[in-house]
Amino acid sequence: MLYPLSYEGAPTHSTGFTCHAGFMTVWIDQPLWPAHGTMFAHMVSDSRLSELHDVAERTGLSPRAFDQDHYDVPEHLVAEAVAQGAIHVTPHELVRRLIASPLRIPAKERPAKIRARLLRNWEEWAPDHPELGRRVLDRWESPDRGYHSSVHLGEVLEHVSTLERQSSLDAASRRILRATAWYHDAVYNGKPGHDESQSAQLCASDLAGVLPPDEVRRASELIMATSDHTQDRPDPLWPYFHDADLGILAAASPRYDRYAAAVRTEYSHVPGPEFRAARATILEGFLAQPFIYLTAPARESWEERARENISAEVRRLRGA
Repeated sequence: MLYPLSYEGAPTHSTGFTCHAGFMTVWIDQPLWPAHGTMFAHMVSDSRLSELHDVAERTGLSPRAFDQDHYDVPEHLVAEAVAQGAIHVTPHELVRRLIASPLRIPAKERPAKIRARLLRNWEEWAPDHPELGRRVLDRWESPDRGYHSSVHLGEVLEHVSTLERQSSLDAASRRILRATAWYHDAVYNGKPGHDESQSAQLCASDLAGVLPPDEVRRASELIMATSDHTQDRPDPLWPYFHDADLGILAAASPRYDRYAAAVRTEYSHVPGPEFRAARATILEGFLAQPFIYLTAPARESWEERARENISAEVRRLRGA
């Protein structure tokens, strides 16, 4: 982010710009923001992230140019973005439109805003080891992460709590689920299988002496299980963590779109056609299952919405 998109002094009147044919709602300001030896503009949508990503891809922008709710556009690509449908507005008008839109990133999706809350969660189950909690959270806040950031950690913990409230889990089970949440992507390099193995090993070494050995073992095994969400697991806590980890699939549409965009950012090194084909195949695997979720509360509250989100993304990926 090159300038404060949370700016609150934007004018409340419209600039008079109208949408292009097809109701284009992608906006770009002037390249006034210096960085990396050039000037940058910002490009946003006030209605659909999928539309924003389409314009960005046609413009030739890297997925890594996406910063949560906007693209940073180098000066030499501004004219091409306009040619692809983006509409010029002033910086103040761009900010005004984004703030008024459902695509604006809320505070709970900004790592700096949720750090204190996450550390309080750690201290609820490991109160004598606050420094360890800070070190683990630092891993989640690594700037090279896309979706698998502390925002994901916070959402998984929220989903765990939601499912716990509808169950009769004992204190040990609740500690195991929290430990699993904190460590399940503590190591993340985009290498399926290897990341889970490294995260499980870190959990086992960090929590030795913090939790009883059996709880550490079960948390580590649950972390390993996340390498394949389609498989049954013997631990009775697996359905709870499985569903909490996949709770994002049932998010409201704007949040789901941001999730999908963040996943694309993590795989920005993969060419677009290859990524779309692989991603669509993975999502179609979820749709092919009788149920995405394993617990009754998740099926009741999340199943329908998750299938709607996944189906919509598959249609976009397949170009349907």
